[in-house]
Amino acid sequence: MQGIAPVPLEERTDRRWYQMFFVWFSANMNILAFSTGSSGPAFFSLGLVDSVIILIVVDCICCIVPAYMAVFGPKLGTRSMVLSRFSWGHVLIKSHICDYYGAILPSVLNVFSMIGFLILNCIIGGQTLASVSSRLDDTLGIVIISIISLAVVFFGYRVLHLFESIAWIPSVIAFILMLGLNGKTLIQVQSYQAPRPSPATVISFASTIASSILSWCTMTADYGVFHSPDASAFRLFMYSYLGFLVPSLTGHIIGAAFAAGAAFVPAWQEAFGNGNNVGGLIYATLSPAGGFGAFMTVVVSLFSSTACAITMYTFATSFMTVSPLFARLPQWVYVFISEAILIPVAIVGANKFYTTFVDVISIIGYWTIIYFAIVCTEHVIFRRSSFSTYNVSEWDIPSRLPTGIAAVVSFLCGIGIVIPCMKQAWYEGPIARAGTGDIGLYTSFVLTIVVYAVSATLIVCYQNCAIM
Repeated sequence: MQGIAPVPLEERTDRRWYQMFFVWFSANMNILAFSTGSSGPAFFSLGLVDSVIILIVVDCICCIVPAYMAVFGPKLGTRSMVLSRFSWGHVLIKSHICDYYGAILPSVLNVFSMIGFLILNCIIGGQTLASVSSRLDDTLGIVIISIISLAVVFFGYRVLHLFESIAWIPSVIAFILMLGLNGKTLIQVQSYQAPRPSPATVISFASTIASSILSWCTMTADYGVFHSPDASAFRLFMYSYLGFLVPSLTGHIIGAAFAAGAAFVPAWQEAFGNGNNVGGLIYATLSPAGGFGAFMTVVVSLFSSTACAITMYTFATSFMTVSPLFARLPQWVYVFISEAILIPVAIVGANKFYTTFVDVISIIGYWTIIYFAIVCTEHVIFRRSSFSTYNVSEWDIPSRLPTGIAAVVSFLCGIGIVIPCMKQAWYEGPIARAGTGDIGLYTSFVLTIVVYAVSATLIVCYQNCAIM
């Protein structure tokens, strides 16, 4: 395992840029994408046609964000949370032990986000494994999947890339088998005319889907740091964009189709329960294939570790960027910490999957869109989209980094507008309550860009005047 220091140019020699497609294709071509799409009919009571239209629009737009951030990995050799320091800045807190960067804020939030992702993936994988036999339960499945993920991560970056390059195959086979076995049923579901959804419902579902995709943007740079920067930014972007779009859109639409079909197929509905057992629905759709269907269900559940392994690796690197003190410990320590947190929390959260899913994904989405707005505004406006303006050798020299004031102020303003605009099971803001639905993502993105552009400009002007 490597630390968090930027990878020197002489070590960034891997020209297999296609890996940037496969790493994200594998991470998204799994049952988490299926469950995300299924939330349209299951949680938001949308019809199949409405769900598919929303999924196509949201996926095509939102996959731009993590793909854009993935380009920074090969171009700079920096991981996402280290990259944060070039906009979130240097010392906001100073102690006699060490300095704490403004970038501590996204680092801490990313640690919690990665745990949230791990919990969701393990819950779905555990449910799917348990659906095959009454002798298995969610708990055993969660433990098995978390251990597989730990084993992959423990062998480091290169083994993780190798694993992701082939781990998509079982999920593709399973999805094709599901469609082949149940195609006629899905055609009948498509012909059903569902009630017209309210604008608030459409916006809230779109926000959930957007959050599930946007939340990858805080880790995508991590998996290109050993690749050569010689490829064009557009080429790197397209590899990553297609790596997100193709599996996300496929999994989302298939999930929405089978969740909508559960209302018309008693066996599916019974397996799906009250909408909290995605694994049961998957097994019910594969069970017509007999023993092979059961085998594929087991394989698909185990390969939910494709997303878990990546998330666990980034959990460790994010923890190390929180403080210079944490960076002194080896990376494997944090991998085991994630395992210790993950298993008990996932076991508890499995009882109310969709409530857990929507809450976790939405909260992650709120702050990650603010993070992207800040990093993107810094790169486009103040660095003129030029990677040569980053002196990565100064990544741990506080005096050579931005102050971080503009980023923190922008973040607080972004969170400030999220609160009245959010709509969750446990809280609904006054603006969302007025009938807008959950618009926290969209309002915070726009406001953060404006506040960061203005505040960072004022800080630059002040610093220039001080020098004069």
